Amino acid sequence: MLSFAYQARDTLGHVHEGAIEAGSTEEAAMVLHRDGMHVLSLEQEEEGGSLFPSRISRSDIIYFTNQLSVMVDTGINLSTAIESVASQEKNEALKTLLNDIRRSVEGGEDFSAALARYPKHFNRTYISLVKASEQTGMLGEMLERIASYLRGEVEIRNKVRAALAYPAVMVVLATSVTIFLLTYVLPKFTPLFERKGAKLPTPTIIMMTASDVLLDYWWAWLIGLVAAVIGFLYFRTTERGRKTIDSVKITMPIVGPMMRKITIARSLSTLGTLVRSDVPVLQSLELTADISQNYYYDKLWRDVIDSVTSGNQIHETLAKSKLIPPTVVQMISAGEETGRLDDVLMKVSRHYEQEVDLSIKTATSLIEPLMITVMGTVVGGIAMALLLPIFSLSRNV
Repeated sequence: MLSFAYQARDTLGHVHEGAIEAGSTEEAAMVLHRDGMHVLSLEQEEEGGSLFPSRISRSDIIYFTNQLSVMVDTGINLSTAIESVASQEKNEALKTLLNDIRRSVEGGEDFSAALARYPKHFNRTYISLVKASEQTGMLGEMLERIASYLRGEVEIRNKVRAALAYPAVMVVLATSVTIFLLTYVLPKFTPLFERKGAKLPTPTIIMMTASDVLLDYWWAWLIGLVAAVIGFLYFRTTERGRKTIDSVKITMPIVGPMMRKITIARSLSTLGTLVRSDVPVLQSLELTADISQNYYYDKLWRDVIDSVTSGNQIHETLAKSKLIPPTVVQMISAGEETGRLDDVLMKVSRHYEQEVDLSIKTATSLIEPLMITVMGTVVGGIAMALLLPIFSLSRNV
């Protein structure tokens, strides 16, 4: 996404200046034209002069949302509140973004429409919640709710990353040690075995062959690795690839149950927050499908949309799927019957967030000994392949 500085005149003849994010100059001009602006100038902004230009993180967005919530709740005008947050901001990228949003709001644009110019930082759920609050006049309370929702997402993401960091490090370490032993240590012993004429056991022959292949055809391995990475990156962009990868995510041992609970917790939390905020049910379901980040859960929620459009209730479609546990379906059904769907969804999502914590601890406790065993087996196997001929030579001497 590129950033463009613009000058444009609205239908009343007022000139506006600011920045807009878009994929190209044509796309930026189209967005401005769609908003009723006549473009006077449009130039791509240069990257910051520092070696490491500032970026806007999810934590920055949460901080801005929380600060704005407090100020709006105390009765401060929205544009003044944004200006106040921007004036204290040290991140130049975020400061520029906030000043542009402030100018748009001062120019008469809705806050949600101003945020929509930056889809990279404010997703559809964020914008829909703000738009709903503009209709009810409860922006401060809504911003607080959004900040809480975003914090929950970040916490779950950080926990998952922490849980997967250990096995990732172990895989890299095991691979590095294996390559080092095969390409550096084992070749040192090969001349000794050949001079002594020792009869090599099968494991040693296999390891020596693997070592020769790695050393003689390292370029082929490198090309193969690059091709595999490019092939995987392309494969996951296809529908078949997305189906396959998302299926593996939720069905693989140990990690699969954890990923399912994470997806369910995220989906129910989003749907509950949207319904509680008076966002229309169909729009809430569509946004829930968008944030599921899994092909099969995305398809499930879109099936629910079709079912609700036909006059059915949410739980009727969920009951036909194995992706949602029956107990969750029963609670959603009770929520629909009593008219307390938002409360039920929030309670269930909180329960599943606790289940996610337990699943992460369980997965970590199972993965650690498994990775240690695998690494020990690989390194131990190579060590034994080296030691067996040495023991044979010692007996002959």
